[in-house]
Amino acid sequence: VHSQVCIIFSDFGKMQNVCNLLTEKLGTSVTISPPHFYHTPEAVDALRRQVCVAAVGNTRQKAQEVCRLFGQALGKPLLIREEETKEWGGHIDSHLPNSPDSLTLQERIQNATAYASCRVFAVFEIKGKENRRNKLL
Repeated sequence: VHSQVCIIFSDFGKMQNVCNLLTEKLGTSVTISPPHFYHTPEAVDALRRQVCVAAVGNTRQKAQEVCRLFGQALGKPLLIREEETKEWGGHIDSHLPNSPDSLTLQERIQNATAYASCRVFAVFEIKGKENRRNKLL
């Protein structure tokens, strides 16, 4: 009797544990194929949002540091615009000399890792520190 089972994991550690358990219990009667890595559309959307939020946070932090340098305080944002989003990785590159089956697990993970960057433009209100002191009094 020959059968094939396909299992989808979202946790790499659990996948390794199950593969080890099957190999331990079933020995040579089981063949485990190399994993196929992919990203769901929801995961890619979450990555885009996370990168954009981080870019806005970094922009705000830099603006605060510049304001402190000039003795000013950063106010509320007046305009925030996402200028550019780039994504790369997340797939096995077709120009690799080796077939995907000949890659090590680490190489497969590296090739399947998705990256994203986001460039934002933001305008913040700048408040003088003396204005803040007067409001506190």
